[in-house]
Amino acid sequence: YLLTENHSMKIQNHTEVNEFYFQGFSSFQEHQITLFLIFLALYILTLAGNVIIVIIIQIDRHLHTPMYFFLSMLSTSETLYSLVIIPRMLSSLVCRDKSISLAGCATQMFFFVTFGINNCFLLTAMGYDRYVAICNPLRYTVIMNKKVCALLVWGAFSIGLVVAMTQVTSVFRLPFCDIEVAHFFCDIRPVMKLSCTDTTINEILTLIISILVLLVPMGLVFISYVLIISTILKIASAEGRQKAFATCASHLTVVIVHYGCAAIAYLKPKSENTKDQDQLISVTYTVITPLLNPVVYSLRNKEVKDALLRAIGKKHL
Repeated sequence: YLLTENHSMKIQNHTEVNEFYFQGFSSFQEHQITLFLIFLALYILTLAGNVIIVIIIQIDRHLHTPMYFFLSMLSTSETLYSLVIIPRMLSSLVCRDKSISLAGCATQMFFFVTFGINNCFLLTAMGYDRYVAICNPLRYTVIMNKKVCALLVWGAFSIGLVVAMTQVTSVFRLPFCDIEVAHFFCDIRPVMKLSCTDTTINEILTLIISILVLLVPMGLVFISYVLIISTILKIASAEGRQKAFATCASHLTVVIVHYGCAAIAYLKPKSENTKDQDQLISVTYTVITPLLNPVVYSLRNKEVKDALLRAIGKKHL
């Protein structure tokens, strides 16, 4: 009877919840300033790296190809993705006010999901581009024309929008009783845990969406690379094989880390990890992964490095 009465009182009180509070990195209370400085440095590097890649691709005509068009779209999406999460996280580390309104939380979740899924499908489009370039080189310019590239980018963004609207609507229709989000941003599962009611249906919906937006793109990229590798192995010269592998290495590195982190975060069984372990995984895919894109494509891609040198007038270096 007491349990029923308490549950009833919580249901009645859920209308009073109009903001949440982030617990953030409360386990590392004495290291808040250190964490702030580390994350700020990584954030500045992420913004600078992705912005430089977008600018270089825009101004250098040698990079006006489908591959680099997709890379510029990915860099733009990664920049917006990190912008949704990291500034608010940095603020929570140094300010006493760790609150966020219900509308603000819903908005953050919406854009986080939109750009996260957009990144997944952009990487798939880049995998398809590499497949066409290596397996159908004579028809590459015909197949990967401007219209097809624009449709692939628009399709990736549209899927992100639709899924984000579905996910956010399902979460924020729940009645909330608790106000402390055991996280540093409004991720789906931590917010659902604040609900008074059974969230089994929402959990199932989240799992289905995660499978569709992670395993389907991963499967398509895997098929692309099976066909790519089988084609590369048929190339007679060692130099030709090496050049073909080099064009795929950067993309494959980003794909493995991006999908790997996302799969660990959203496809693992319902929380066997501690809060600190969950936060470590989240830091990886919200802070480290957006930085990985410019680092990998800058260090491993000769064309990008040459374009950067041309842009700063130091080609002969």
